[in-house]
Amino acid sequence: MAAPSEFLKFVDTNADGFIQRLADAVAIPSISGDASHRSDVVKMAKWLENHLKAVGVETQLVDLGKHKMDGEELDLPPAILGRIGNDPKKKTVLVYGHFDVQPASKSDGWDTEPFTLKIHEDGRLIGRGSSDDKGPVLGWLNVLQYHFQNKKELPVNLRCCFEGMEESGSEGLDDLVKKESQPGGWFDGVDCVCISDNYWLNTRTPALTYGLRGLTYFKVTVSGPGRDLHSGVFGRTVHEPMTDLIILMSKLVDGSGKILIPGVDEMVAPPTNSERSIYEGLNYSIADVEESAGASIALSANKVDVLMGRMRYPSLSLHGIEGAFSGVGAKTVIPAKVGGKFSIRLVPPQTPDTVNPLVISYLESEFAKLNSKNKLTIESLHGGKPWVADVNHWNFEAAKAATRSIYKQEPDLTREGGSIPVTLTFAESLGVNVLLLPMGRGDDGAHLLIS
Repeated sequence: MAAPSEFLKFVDTNADGFIQRLADAVAIPSISGDASHRSDVVKMAKWLENHLKAVGVETQLVDLGKHKMDGEELDLPPAILGRIGNDPKKKTVLVYGHFDVQPASKSDGWDTEPFTLKIHEDGRLIGRGSSDDKGPVLGWLNVLQYHFQNKKELPVNLRCCFEGMEESGSEGLDDLVKKESQPGGWFDGVDCVCISDNYWLNTRTPALTYGLRGLTYFKVTVSGPGRDLHSGVFGRTVHEPMTDLIILMSKLVDGSGKILIPGVDEMVAPPTNSERSIYEGLNYSIADVEESAGASIALSANKVDVLMGRMRYPSLSLHGIEGAFSGVGAKTVIPAKVGGKFSIRLVPPQTPDTVNPLVISYLESEFAKLNSKNKLTIESLHGGKPWVADVNHWNFEAAKAATRSIYKQEPDLTREGGSIPVTLTFAESLGVNVLLLPMGRGDDGAHLLIS
């Protein structure tokens, strides 16, 4: 089966308009994790809703309530619900995506303005959100535009759920999904779910994803002095919070990626020979890893070990330290309070409920060994369970057929290293198959310096 030539011609004819629309979306700095940009997330929600209405989607902006972030109570940005069609003879497909983004600035290492879309000489579209996840959301919008402008009926009933807090734990969304999954709700009658918020393994082979790692995210704060101190006056005379924090964070993971918190790695059973063969068959190499990373720094020369490290095993990553000096020059301050952030990507059978107590107990035990007079505070910021789906379901079979029609090849079937917590919420609340259909390539640089 080949893709309709009329549709492909429409895409080519309207490419400049599609790119401009993406540029307009990228220009809205909808950073959900920054309170100063909350109004931009709301602006992005209204912008997207207007574009959906313009192609015939019935929409509703849903108030998700309030939450606290960095000690401030904020209104959560609204979620967007949408629908087209109610034909009982057709399958009903729910599409999910998010319109918020990670922070980005030239001080982070960008060599372009992250909120101005740039067309690279090799054709890539570079800008924050271009791949994660504004670009894929607009991909669905482009398809709807084709059907609307050409007065063509959709082959399915469509439901939409777009949110503005995915990069901050999808706060408020779980309750909405559960509510709208009830009889009479917006998601009542949904037969399957399709999410486009992940990536191919490489730049050559399309992929369909049937598993995601979960997540648990921590902030560890060490405080002591009543104010910042001068190291020349107080160095080697007081317990320094930064010293304690660095010691604690150094005890979480080793250089090989092994998680040092007792009991965490041990929760996951070793792979069977047949399971290893799945990873051996994927179109992926160590060169792909290192090309995406921008350096020859893979943990192993063994492709299967590296792939299982990304998909099958948990991982712990250190993300940053708040309160530490990071300016120009050589400031000799002893910070009074510092906070370290790290996360653990979870795999079945792990969940935040089973892993968090191990993390907290271990940190408290290691801090006690320091005999420090400083104070330790441990916060669990957000988390989500891992998810795995049936790749033989008709939802996946339809996606395989669509992939073959466009790319003329079979897709890789992958589990993904990232986390989309609402995926499991959809699966459990609706009781239907969930498919991840990535629109991004393996070198898109999600959360980093490209997208």
